[in-house]
Amino acid sequence: MAINLDINGKQHTVDVDDDMPLLWVLRDTLGIVGPKYGCGVGACGACTVHIDGQPVRSCSTPASGVGAAKVTTIEGIGANPLGKRVQQAWMDLDVAQCGYCQAGQIMSATALLATKPKPSEADIDAAMNGNICRCATYNRIRAAIKRASGQEA
Repeated sequence: MAINLDINGKQHTVDVDDDMPLLWVLRDTLGIVGPKYGCGVGACGACTVHIDGQPVRSCSTPASGVGAAKVTTIEGIGANPLGKRVQQAWMDLDVAQCGYCQAGQIMSATALLATKPKPSEADIDAAMNGNICRCATYNRIRAAIKRASGQEA
């Protein structure tokens, strides 16, 4: 089935099964490898992308369900001033340890700050719930979100 996708501002037409997860279209068909495979059931957050600005687990989203929506991956988030600010905060604070989950973490954090520019601790907890970091860099993740929001002490 031919599927048209708008990914990071570029149009792509892919011929894949209609039930193929967006993650596999991104990684295997288009070579966009920032979103990672973690669990395959949408529970870990490593595969998080934005669909029309909303964080979505691409491993459990069929590519055929995206329609005309705009998909943004970690490769494209820096084109947005907020995404660039979040990425810079991550680098400034050396958030990544192994780095495997960080693309998904950044995507979730950017979506949070787009809707709540000055998030409370509870807002951060709610938005980042389900983004698992095996290296446990949660304190640095929280600090980077605060820095990107301008709430850093």
